[in-house]
Parts: sequence; C-alpha cells; structure tokens
Amino acid sequence: MTGIEHQAESWTSQMRAEQSGVDLGAELGPADPTAFTQRRPIPQPVPLDAHGPARIIAMANQKGGVGKTTTTINLGAALAEYGRRVLLVDFDPQGALSVGLGVNPHNLDLSIYNLLMHDDCTLDDIRIKTDVDGLHLLPANIDLSAAEIQLVTEVAREMALARLLRPVLKEYDFILIDCQPSLGLLAINALTCAHGVLIPLECEFFSLRGVALLLDTIDKVRERLNFDLELEGILATMYDSRTTHCRQVLQRVVEAFGDKVYQTVITKTVKFPESTVAGTPITSLDPASSGARNYRQLAREVIAAHAERS
Repeated sequence: MTGIEHQAESWTSQMRAEQSGVDLGAELGPADPTAFTQRRPIPQPVPLDAHGPARIIAMANQKGGVGKTTTTINLGAALAEYGRRVLLVDFDPQGALSVGLGVNPHNLDLSIYNLLMHDDCTLDDIRIKTDVDGLHLLPANIDLSAAEIQLVTEVAREMALARLLRPVLKEYDFILIDCQPSLGLLAINALTCAHGVLIPLECEFFSLRGVALLLDTIDKVRERLNFDLELEGILATMYDSRTTHCRQVLQRVVEAFGDKVYQTVITKTVKFPESTVAGTPITSLDPASSGARNYRQLAREVIAAHAERS
C-alpha cells in the first residue's frame, strides 16, 4: 500500500471509530470553524501602483460539487475588489464558470477551445470583460471536450495552456483556472502552467479521501512537468456548524495539513446558488452576506501569501 493510500485508509478508520463512539448527549467540538484554523491576523492588502506578473492558481479537485467554480468566481471578484487585475479561465467543458458570470456557453462563437486549437484565434478574440471592474473571463463550452482528444497527438500537449497564457502574464496579478472534476489532459495542462494549486475541499468524508489522490497527482506533475508547482492551500467549503461530521472533517484536515489549510472557511449559505442564477459574484449580489465576507477574507490571505513569496 502506498503512503497516499495508507493516509486515506487511516483517515477512514479514525473517522469511523469516532463516529461509532459519539455520545449524542456529549459536548461537541467547537462550532466556530476558526477554532480549528485561526492562527494569526490577516493583513489588509496594500494598493498596487503596477500590475503583473500574474500568479497562476489552478482550482483542482477530481471530485465534483466541492466548490471549485464558486471559489473561482468569488475569489476572483474579491481579488478585483482589492485592486488586483484578475483573469478567470474556464477550463471545464461544462462551462459552469462562464454560466456563473452570466455568459451563455451555447451562444459563444469563439471559446477557449478555438484558442487552443486554431492558430488564427487570439486571446483578445475570446476575452470577456465581466461586470466586475478588473475581472476578465476566458469562456468555455462543450467544444472544449474535443480538445482533450485532439491534443493527444500534439507535440508538448501538456504545455498548450501555458503557451496561450504566457503573453498576458504581465497584464494581470492573478490568473485563476477552473479545472474540470477529473484528472485528464485538461487538468494536467492547468497544473503544468500553474504556480500553485488551490484545493477546495467540501467538509464531507468522500472529499477527504479524494484529496489524498489529488496530492499524488500534484507530486507527479511537479516531478515530471512543472518543477515549481506547489500546494497553494486547502480551502474548506460548505461548512455547516450544525453537523458533527463537518466538524470532524475540518479537524482532521487541519491536523493532516496544518498551515496549508486556509484560515478562511467557506460556510454554507443559500446565497451561493442565488448568485449563480443571477450570473454575478456573491460579493456583488449581497456584499454584506457571510459568503461575501468569507471570500474577501480568503482574497486577503491569497494576497498576503503572494506578497510573502515576492
């Protein structure tokens, strides 16, 4: 059994033991997620007098429904609120990122598929300015699924996305890539061009097991394709303080990954589905909501971490 598989099995055994031994009348662990993650104050971002070069962050998790797209949209919008220029890359054939920003993927004449596969298509041909100042989008639709097949025969197929983004690195402070929920060629492209990987992790048992497998893939990409790739951080999402299970998962993640877990925890709220339907970030739809506050705090963490590296 590999180290990754052993870790996954260890988490499984521990959580099953805890679950069977829970005394429903006993005092539960802290409901406030900061009791598990709080470490130090998060500084306010310093205004910029120039932009670039961009830090590329891939939002990755092979499990679907963990908040990758929601995080890409709302983190991007929060970063833009703090004066950062942000490019969002929809790299999922489902086009959820595009839909979440009010773009109908079925009505696109050109998408990131054309940028990948057609030499006469430029980034400016498909780039869309969103309603949030400083936030731009490269949209996608179902056509992108064909690229995964067509890229197989290309030379340096893992570098296709990196080649496309290289000319605009100096225009942005952050480039966020919304990956599809799988570890195919598109996801490998995203990991190959990224500086860091942000893993949204739903506070749920199966997500906890899946992250161990994703970390194994990240290690392989680092060894073979992208020597500078690092784990940007693990973001706990969909946290519900009312459930013992959520608290157990969050505690286990913090114990396993320590400082790699963001202090920010994204709590469940009905505002996230509403913002998706509205086609606008939660920071614009309901600026005072808990979700908006969560993502602003995450943006401050991401900016502070980037400043420390610079």
